[in-house]
Amino acid sequence: MILKSLPLLAAGILFTAPHEELRDMSIGDPLPAADVRMTDVSAKEMTLQQLAKENGLLVIFSCNTCPFVVGTDDSEGWEGRYPELGSHCRKNGIGMALVNSNEAKRDKGDGLADMQRHYRDKGYNHYYLLDQDHVVADAFGARTTPHVFLFDKDLKLVYKGAIDDNVESASAVKEHWLRDAIDAMLAGGTIEPNSTRNIGCSIKRVAHTH
Repeated sequence: MILKSLPLLAAGILFTAPHEELRDMSIGDPLPAADVRMTDVSAKEMTLQQLAKENGLLVIFSCNTCPFVVGTDDSEGWEGRYPELGSHCRKNGIGMALVNSNEAKRDKGDGLADMQRHYRDKGYNHYYLLDQDHVVADAFGARTTPHVFLFDKDLKLVYKGAIDDNVESASAVKEHWLRDAIDAMLAGGTIEPNSTRNIGCSIKRVAHTH
């Protein structure tokens, strides 16, 4: 069972409360915020549209500070699976981008310089973009780190949710939801399930005043 013993649950870090103002994407929806410019760890500005490849685009909302991403003493966290996903996507003509939308933590570990260090330290092999004022996360209705969105060659959503069913240990995974979705998409088959429950820390948004 996913997260069966992760102590974060007791710490109240697990995201459960809905963002009522955020719209949920539906399978088949087009890529949102496609032309919003974001700063990559390379310091170049780019858009998700530019990062898409001939067979699609994988977008994962992530960060440097969430235990569901980076792990704990008792859990590997999910980011150790990013490099393999990046290689699989690149080999199969799929763009891959991590997006950091933690605007409220830019001075607490999720600023661009922090992202650049994290990228190097963790051996990332894909784009890692700073989403200023969580504009892109809001357009996606992204709620957690991580939160996965897979788009096909027409940039229509075909899978959303979690990477797999075990944040604690890659070797203990029984359901490789994202990897299976990618492979089914490439083969032109049915993606089942096409939606799973995203689990992680809430994206740290800031309140906007008007």
